[in-house]
Amino acid sequence: MNTPHASPLRTARRRAWLIAAALLAISALALAPAGLRSVARAAGPPFGNAEDVAFAQALWQQLQQALLVGPQTIHTTPYKGTEPHGAILETLERELSVNGHAGPVLVKKNYVGKNLSKMEVANHPDRHLNSITVMFRREAGYDPQDLDWFWVKYNPDGSVQKNPKGIAMAGRVAKGAPKGCIACHTAAPGHDFVYNHDRFAR
Repeated sequence: MNTPHASPLRTARRRAWLIAAALLAISALALAPAGLRSVARAAGPPFGNAEDVAFAQALWQQLQQALLVGPQTIHTTPYKGTEPHGAILETLERELSVNGHAGPVLVKKNYVGKNLSKMEVANHPDRHLNSITVMFRREAGYDPQDLDWFWVKYNPDGSVQKNPKGIAMAGRVAKGAPKGCIACHTAAPGHDFVYNHDRFAR
């Protein structure tokens, strides 16, 4: 039995129709409100993209200048920590400006080690520093649902750590997940995502 084949004219018409449909879709997206375009761009993971990593790098530079991280960092009295951060912790906070926006920043230095004591960390902090977790409140509208906090987990050298899936832990880290930065800090008293106090509540 002979199989019918599309005529060259029919094939050309079909190709032209597909091209026109694609151009129409692109035009509709370009003319859509900014909110709809942002939703279209947000199809991937809600954190860890190139923009998030770039902002994390700019934030690290400002943290270094403020002596909140790095070789000349300020140290505070270590205290006993809990998972997932570390056995011993230090916390620093202040106002910081990043890319022209000023906001509060909280820096948590996470120290790990077997039978680690506060005295050992106070005497040899660099020996036991495992990671640095940071919350920085970005401009209004960045993530209104979660009070516009930017989350990032650094290695001691300032590089951004990755989760087991290889996604950089910067931005709206673990947004919508049952575990992770946002899920854990949602339970903080004062509804400001901060456990130490309620000064940042809106």
